[in-house]
Amino acid sequence: MELKKLMDYTGELLQIARFQDYCPNGLQVEGRGEIRTIVSGVTASMALLDAAAEMRADLVLVHHGYFWRNEDPRILGMKRSRLKFLLEQDINLAAYHLPLDAHPELGNNAQLGRVMGVALEGLAGEPAIIAHGSLSRPATLQAFGAHLESALRRQPMLIGDPDRTLKRIAWCTGAAQSHFEEALALGVDAFISGEISEQTVHLARESGVAYIAAGHHATERYGIQALGEHLADKFRLQHAFIDIDNPV
Repeated sequence: MELKKLMDYTGELLQIARFQDYCPNGLQVEGRGEIRTIVSGVTASMALLDAAAEMRADLVLVHHGYFWRNEDPRILGMKRSRLKFLLEQDINLAAYHLPLDAHPELGNNAQLGRVMGVALEGLAGEPAIIAHGSLSRPATLQAFGAHLESALRRQPMLIGDPDRTLKRIAWCTGAAQSHFEEALALGVDAFISGEISEQTVHLARESGVAYIAAGHHATERYGIQALGEHLADKFRLQHAFIDIDNPV
């Protein structure tokens, strides 16, 4: 598969042009022009790059890539090591951030809903990044937290009355606690994201809506897998997802 055709297709699939993001979406580091093997992962860490090279991958596909807004633009230290490795190995790096979060089928939010067993009823906010749906069977916050721990293999932090019954929930993967107030306007019983900070605890307590911090990495493992599998199936490529463990 030609690199350009694959990138053109993926960019159109995820509608990257409509997003004002914190980093460039699509091809970030150019390598060889023919793609046969894709390795996907959450973050383009050195550990993932090493694993991709061992598998002789032509393309590393990630949610968290490089060149973030307001970061130091100099090619030093960790950034130099990663870029040097990719260029020497002639491996392509492509990253999709907000477009992958928001995609209604392959996206992180849609895929987290699938893993949780919660049907996606809609996407709210701008750019349509807050997912919401109803539990098939109401559950207490404590019981739902135990279900999440089993599904995500990570113990979530639960803020709220453990005996409160949850019927409708909203969720947004990763570092999306800033969307909590938008979720409140949806009339949900709980909001799930990856991270939490001090002030979010007070907002949960005073609003009466439970907040579940289920892990940034843990909630964002699934969209990039789905995208990699989709590309592999469509273009008859090899694909492997490599989960570099991250406790955050």
